[in-house]
Amino acid sequence: MADQAAETSIERPYGWLVVIASMAMVSMAFGAMYLIVVGMVPVSQEMGWPRSVPSLANGLNWAGAGLGGVLMGWFADRYGPGRSAIIGGFSLAAGCILAGTMQGEWSLYTAHFLLLGIFGKGALMVPLLSNATRWFDRNRGFALAVVGSGQSIAGMVLPPIFRYAMDEAGWRNVMIGYGIACLAVILPLSLLLRRSAPAAPSEAGGDAVAEPLATPLPGDDAVAFVRRAVPSLNLLHALLCLAIIGCCVAMAMPIVHLMSHAIDLGFSAARGAEMLSLLLAGGFVSRLGFGLLADRIGGLRTILIGSIGQAATLSLFIWIDGLTGLYLSALAFGLAFGGLVTTYSLVARELFPLGEVGWRIGVILLCGTLGMAGGGYLGGLVYDLAGSYRIAFLTGVIFNLGNLVIVLGLLFRLRPAASADLSRAS
Repeated sequence: MADQAAETSIERPYGWLVVIASMAMVSMAFGAMYLIVVGMVPVSQEMGWPRSVPSLANGLNWAGAGLGGVLMGWFADRYGPGRSAIIGGFSLAAGCILAGTMQGEWSLYTAHFLLLGIFGKGALMVPLLSNATRWFDRNRGFALAVVGSGQSIAGMVLPPIFRYAMDEAGWRNVMIGYGIACLAVILPLSLLLRRSAPAAPSEAGGDAVAEPLATPLPGDDAVAFVRRAVPSLNLLHALLCLAIIGCCVAMAMPIVHLMSHAIDLGFSAARGAEMLSLLLAGGFVSRLGFGLLADRIGGLRTILIGSIGQAATLSLFIWIDGLTGLYLSALAFGLAFGGLVTTYSLVARELFPLGEVGWRIGVILLCGTLGMAGGGYLGGLVYDLAGSYRIAFLTGVIFNLGNLVIVLGLLFRLRPAASADLSRAS
């Protein structure tokens, strides 16, 4: 059976080259986001701004990336992911340069929303994830995890580098220099995306045959049950969108504000950057692990496991204020949250018709980026009002519990569907 599956599989070695190149481009796109995270304190001090201003810029970056994902996902479906990646490279360069030379709030907001968000990260994340699903059928979850791990790699590697470079050269020069680096890395890699993905077996004969519903991955009976338990695909889509909003609001709190939280507790910026790097190193490991897990137990069950872990580890930041405890909490949170977002993309690929996957993934990730935007801004706003990040982390836990309610509701709906299957089988 394994040999037969391998013979009919669409997977080719070149697909892994596409995945690695996509991961590198996603890393560069997310690296631009961490510039304002690492530079939050020096930017606020130089410009005389409250923390909510750079927090809003970060939020606008996420929101722009979500809107751009829908727009550029549509563009990539028609003109190819390679052209979308070229647009992303030029936009990231322009956005970093504008942010590094800005003199007021609106320049900062425009750079993060329009250039770094809509036409920067938005032109890369969704098109590259969607393209990766077309190269794989047996290892789709892991391939998506590798592409999405670019976010974790950027956070693991770049914040300490940014922190050191900003101390030595100033935040403006670092932003401008990183924009040039984005262009130098992304443009050559985009050439690897010019080759079309292999046709699925149903398309190989020449007559296009619409795939009624994407086939669930092996062992993921839960997905088939959900299809029967939730008769409307649009309702299911809406529930997944609400779930990822709650998930990402909670996720954004420590990603955006952990470094500033550490500084407020009396630790140096270097220690804060190390905590953020450790958090995202854990995210890299868990993203790959969640991809392997999802290929075996299914996307929805994997989301449930990650969501429970994220709620539990986020609550640690409310109580822990020692250096060692913060390092361990950062690592634990990274191991819990890392694979959640890409697993939502996998669930969409499993549940929805192939012809709808691109825009449905785009809308789900749009809601996720809006959640990240809202969570990042909400953390800064709550800090300005309460003078502490503890209340912000508690707010994130509450949003995470809302996510758990939705995911558990979907999984509990499986019981009657499973019973019906058993009755028909007998």
